[in-house]
Amino acid sequence: MEQGRSGTIGVVVVAAGRGERAGASVEGPKQYRRIGGKPVIWHTLKIFLDWPRSGPIAVVIHPEDRTLLEAAVADLPQREDLIIVTGGTTRQASVLNGLRVLQDRGIEHVMIQDGVRPFVDAALLERIASELAAGKRAVLPALPVSDTIKRADTSGVVGATVPRKDLFAAQTPQSFHYATILDAHERAAEEQAVDFTDDASIAEWAGLPVHLVEGSIDNVKLTVQRDIAMADEKLRGSALPDVRTGNGYDVHQLEAGDGVTLCGIFIPHDQKLKGHSDADVALHALTDALLATCGAGDIGDHFPPSDMQWKGAPSRIFLEHAARIVREAGGTIMNADISLIAEAPKIGPHRQAMREKLSEILGISLDRCSVKATTNETIGFVGRREGIAAIATATVVFRGAE
Repeated sequence: MEQGRSGTIGVVVVAAGRGERAGASVEGPKQYRRIGGKPVIWHTLKIFLDWPRSGPIAVVIHPEDRTLLEAAVADLPQREDLIIVTGGTTRQASVLNGLRVLQDRGIEHVMIQDGVRPFVDAALLERIASELAAGKRAVLPALPVSDTIKRADTSGVVGATVPRKDLFAAQTPQSFHYATILDAHERAAEEQAVDFTDDASIAEWAGLPVHLVEGSIDNVKLTVQRDIAMADEKLRGSALPDVRTGNGYDVHQLEAGDGVTLCGIFIPHDQKLKGHSDADVALHALTDALLATCGAGDIGDHFPPSDMQWKGAPSRIFLEHAARIVREAGGTIMNADISLIAEAPKIGPHRQAMREKLSEILGISLDRCSVKATTNETIGFVGRREGIAAIATATVVFRGAE
């Protein structure tokens, strides 16, 4: 387990809410819904875990959500100063619990972050940190309000248009001198002052000047189901495509016979390929190439030559098996390319039939199947007509984690 870093900026991530406006989900409250294949809270925490200035991190959760959180962050770096804290009945109480657990941990400042703001970025954190380092005791990231704001009465009738010149939309992380904001929260709790909508408003109540810093347009809070769906679309659209390429090589010895089978096509010839199955060197190489795209071993792992049931078997069985493994792993076969190295027989007259056979076996369009051939210029075992070799390349696109 990694040791906690020496950063003097502590972090409180508030994730104890039930997220009722986002609707019910089998995944749990909105902070555990998946966007881009990972829970919302995973994305939020990763930013702070990766940020070199961060010190201890308190994650404040609902008492029923510990298992959900542990599962959500299982593949993140495990730090001893990542502390799980049980929240209170209100957000304000939850933040106070998070602040209290950071006592005696050597921090000078603290950032308080909504768990459902997964798009906070390091540039924003650096802007805030610079203001804290300059002596500001309360820093609020915010953006100027761009929409026209109306004030309405209880019946829904507009009573006034509110000038927006000096209006700002607050974001998180709202950041403070640690001892000062802890004291403000403690006093608010003692006086049962509970009508605060954020931590900056508690600082204002305590007489602390709150300084604005430019927020980020991407730093949105996920509130309703549509917010979560749009966040998922954004992450999946911006993620690097999972394109994998596998290579395969095979060679079989030639001996006296009446023909060879290559790419599933029998070609009359004065030799045949020696092997346990039908010795289709091309399909064997392509089988290995496909298996390589998802780390599924090689053809010998799945069809050992020692197993007599495969004696004389058509090699399309092996290729179909590999294609099924790829698809079950979430892959889509995009391209299959085979290069045959042989002095004889001539491949050109049979190449179209070979491509069509590959298209049929793999279930992909003909234009995604390529067969090429070359000689070995009479050099080596291929040049002496002692064997035929094949090199295969497969390209597969895998869908993101579900």
